[in-house]
Amino acid sequence: MTIANAPSTTCPLPIRVFARRTKWTPDDSLAFFDGPPLWPVGNGWGPVLVSVAFTWDIERGLYLVRQWKLAGYSTTIGGPALNDPGGEFTAGMFVKDGVTITSRGCPKHCSFCMVPKREGKIRELAITPGHVVQDNNLLACSRRHIKAVFEMLRKQKKAIKFLGGLDIGYMKPWHIELFKSVKIGKSGLCIACDSKRAIRNLDKAADLLSDFDIEQKRCYVLVGYKGETQDQAQQRCITVLRKGFLPYAQLYRGPTSGPSRREWRDFCYFWCHPKFYRPAFEK
Repeated sequence: MTIANAPSTTCPLPIRVFARRTKWTPDDSLAFFDGPPLWPVGNGWGPVLVSVAFTWDIERGLYLVRQWKLAGYSTTIGGPALNDPGGEFTAGMFVKDGVTITSRGCPKHCSFCMVPKREGKIRELAITPGHVVQDNNLLACSRRHIKAVFEMLRKQKKAIKFLGGLDIGYMKPWHIELFKSVKIGKSGLCIACDSKRAIRNLDKAADLLSDFDIEQKRCYVLVGYKGETQDQAQQRCITVLRKGFLPYAQLYRGPTSGPSRREWRDFCYFWCHPKFYRPAFEK
């Protein structure tokens, strides 16, 4: 398994323009979030890559393309919102340094997920060092690849986080031994409970991950899908908490959805912050 090196400082990254700033967007001198500055950047003409992560930001992304082109830069647009399947991962390109993606795609076909439609089946990539693993479905990769990922993770100085999510269906005891071989950070073991049916898998996850503290175990909870009410979503969040995981509510937003629906914002804010829900619902 190939382990890639970090990009050389003598070969700087291209100019990247992001339609929206998040906690994971790069913050280097060639990352921008608006039109071009008055002074030349890069080599003065490009290339400029406009990245759009969310479909409701596509119009904003197209606006940014026009602005950079008008200033004379060679500009293209891409990103998940435009069904970009993704290629090999380059550290620091579209996410902050420290984040790594070692595979793309997913073998499953969940109705609420765009990953298999956009990226296809699992593709194992060259392994770039990083302590935050953002793969869509790392545990669906080959045993050889997963072991190589952990070989890399054991060399990292910072605590490890699997923020892309760990699929309970693929989780096996040998995975647990690998988790124990690295220092797992706070909320570093992320699983998912995206439906009422998925609750049955929580017992399996609770058993396999029983040696880890609840502070290390996060569970993404998809809410508001197919007409789900807040009462129904809250009952699922409570169940997740009482099975030993910290729920993290994520509102479903399809390809044509806009930003978070206002009526769900307070709900999701509450169920993303343990300091609010643990005193109220933890036994």
